[in-house]
Amino acid sequence: MPVHKITPFLWFDGQAEQAVEQYCRVFENARVTDTMRCGDAGPYPNGTVLTVSFEIEGQHFTALNGGPMYKFTPAVSFLVDCRDQAEVDRYWDGLVDGGKPSHCGWLEDRYGVSWQICPSALIPLLQSTEPGVAQRVTAAMLTMVKLDVAELERAARG
Repeated sequence: MPVHKITPFLWFDGQAEQAVEQYCRVFENARVTDTMRCGDAGPYPNGTVLTVSFEIEGQHFTALNGGPMYKFTPAVSFLVDCRDQAEVDRYWDGLVDGGKPSHCGWLEDRYGVSWQICPSALIPLLQSTEPGVAQRVTAAMLTMVKLDVAELERAARG
């Protein structure tokens, strides 16, 4: 398995394998690259999954069954850039399943990992130098849970 300069390491309380399975179902370009199981030396019973290495869209991750000591917070999240509303809907629906929607395109999946499901069109609208566009788009976005591309574009037009 190749070593990458930086790999996000996600700490789960026994659900690493299930979380990776969900992520691989949600993202078309995702795959498990390695699974390490405990041997006789532990720290868990022999054969228990310790880590699962995986890729999403070429980004490498490792999921660790580390135990209950640490929990995820929204202080770290993963932004998913979506080309259109269909992608927003697909990623949102797949990741929020069993989790909790938040606001402005954020959600927490069933494992506690925070995701931002963001249409590509949003950032240019927020950076618009045309008078009033960024303010109207921001105001519209702040009322949304899942982001609605058509509504953001309507807000931009005034």
